[in-house]
Amino acid sequence: MENLQTRRKFLLGTVATMGSVAVVGVAVPFISYLKPSAKAYVGAAPVEVDITGLEMGRMMRKLWKGRPIFIVHRSKEMLEQLSAHEDLLADSGSKNSTQPDKAEFKSKYRSLVPEFIVLLGVCTHLGCAPLYRPEIAPADLGTDWYGGFYCPCHGSKFDLSGRVYKGVPAQINLEIPEYSIQSNKLIIGKSA
Repeated sequence: MENLQTRRKFLLGTVATMGSVAVVGVAVPFISYLKPSAKAYVGAAPVEVDITGLEMGRMMRKLWKGRPIFIVHRSKEMLEQLSAHEDLLADSGSKNSTQPDKAEFKSKYRSLVPEFIVLLGVCTHLGCAPLYRPEIAPADLGTDWYGGFYCPCHGSKFDLSGRVYKGVPAQINLEIPEYSIQSNKLIIGKSA
């Protein structure tokens, strides 16, 4: 009788151990599947951009988290134009914008340094890609165009600080991602 109980305990212990090993063997691959891939880690990592070669008045595009980032090197004339049309803007003080919570982004420049604006290149209406149109009063955009970003999908207009005009489909300024500036490099996705 005692031999039978010892045998039963041995069998129960063996079954419990085998069951635990099986559960761990099934759970490990499943939990590993839920982790973000290495590609996702790389895509979400901050992007370092050398801005030394960006000529005044020109724009460069970079990808961050799979989305386009617009970087414009604004000239002195472009910066002066930002005050000339504030009455045409829906949110000139950037009070309802998606942007880092710093005073610099609530000014007409919406940037850490006035010369460089960094924007998410996605229209805040339905997510189209706006075009960079720095010229003043072109025939297709009218005499009240002071340069900026034009969305050809539905006609939304943004100035050179990404501030949205009144009376267009978009209601919110272009988004500004977290970024910092170190010497001549922008680091998108990492604040100072």
